[in-house]
Amino acid sequence: MNKNLGLKELIAIAVGGMVGGGIFTILGISVSMVGFLAPFAIALGGVVALFAAYSYVKLGVYYRDEGATYAFFKRTYPDSHLAASFIGWYTIFGYISTLALYAYTFSSYGISGSEWAHNDWVRKGVAIAIIWVFAGINLWSVKGMGKIEDLMVYAKLIILFIISMMLIYHGQIDLHTFTRTLARDFGQTHTLHILTVASVTFVAYEGFQLVINAVNEMENPERNIPRAIYGAVFLVALIYFVIALAAVVAIPVQDLIHDKEYALASGAEAIMGHLGRNLVIIGAVLATSSAISGTMFGSSRQMARIADDGYLPGALSHRRGMIPTYAILAMAATASTLIFVGGLRLILEFGSITFLLVSLLMAIANFKIRHATHSSTLFTLVAIAGLGIGSILILWYEYKTKPEQMLFIVILYGILTLGAWGYSRIATQQNIEK
Repeated sequence: MNKNLGLKELIAIAVGGMVGGGIFTILGISVSMVGFLAPFAIALGGVVALFAAYSYVKLGVYYRDEGATYAFFKRTYPDSHLAASFIGWYTIFGYISTLALYAYTFSSYGISGSEWAHNDWVRKGVAIAIIWVFAGINLWSVKGMGKIEDLMVYAKLIILFIISMMLIYHGQIDLHTFTRTLARDFGQTHTLHILTVASVTFVAYEGFQLVINAVNEMENPERNIPRAIYGAVFLVALIYFVIALAAVVAIPVQDLIHDKEYALASGAEAIMGHLGRNLVIIGAVLATSSAISGTMFGSSRQMARIADDGYLPGALSHRRGMIPTYAILAMAATASTLIFVGGLRLILEFGSITFLLVSLLMAIANFKIRHATHSSTLFTLVAIAGLGIGSILILWYEYKTKPEQMLFIVILYGILTLGAWGYSRIATQQNIEK
């Protein structure tokens, strides 16, 4: 078997999956809730991500299964078809929802400034087209996908760094004013709000687990899984902190709140002219492109793994070599359907809650076999507590601020539960017959 992915490619996949549309959407929400504390609250979200990453690393090295989230839970609780089917369906749909959002964000930035910028159908058409472009790349070659991912990820990191430095350089707030405002916001902000922002921004860190989906195609998994995941989470937390710090220093708070995901672009244009705006647009296009590619790569392999076990239609397990062709096509088609029917904002909230809850389940699974995975009992319990509190906080935030989205999420979970339940019954019956 060819081992085409080294540490550099694995970090690129993880960073590409994390630095997608998240950083362009969480700034406004974070600043509106905690003001100048936003960079620190977003970085705290990275600590939550490290809690989740710990269990994924331990389980990934122990099981070495490309099914990742789904496979870890299924193999830790081998007698429960229902649990395996549920976590498989929830995880895959979470990936599909974020895939759709990344494509939509790509489209929004890609056509911004053109005469079609506010044409919703053109935006959807471009979003669907870019999904199929990266479906084609993933179908083409693992090595080719890895090299393209390298190029996009490291290029966007350089651009985001340049943007951050230029914003800080042109910022109107001096160090004394910044520290004074920071102290004021710290005194006026409830700790619960800071923790809530850290939980809400967890979706911007989703993607590090995609490394494990490539376990069959990577060099030295025992060494590279922890290095790639921990390294990527730390790097992304640092990137988010620097970008958020640059934004609050250079762009008026009211503009960050008002312009939402376009805050960086509009703020950079106000400070640096068209060059600043164009840099942000290029960074956003590269960020969303690499996120689409990395997410499709990892999640399609997980979908094929779930289909192998009978919890999704069997055709989705078909592979050409190591490439799960039908799973890639199915993910692209489903994400395209989500874009076509709309409601991506609602689906994003579903995705953020889903990944936080799934990470909690991974921590619980790791605790169950902590002696086999050589995990620290104390740190595993701390991870369970941290992810549990984060799950409660984000659900409370949704209930208080967007109750209609909570209703949508409940309905969506109901639909997915019926599908998962149906396939678990089929799998159980097949086992009995065997």
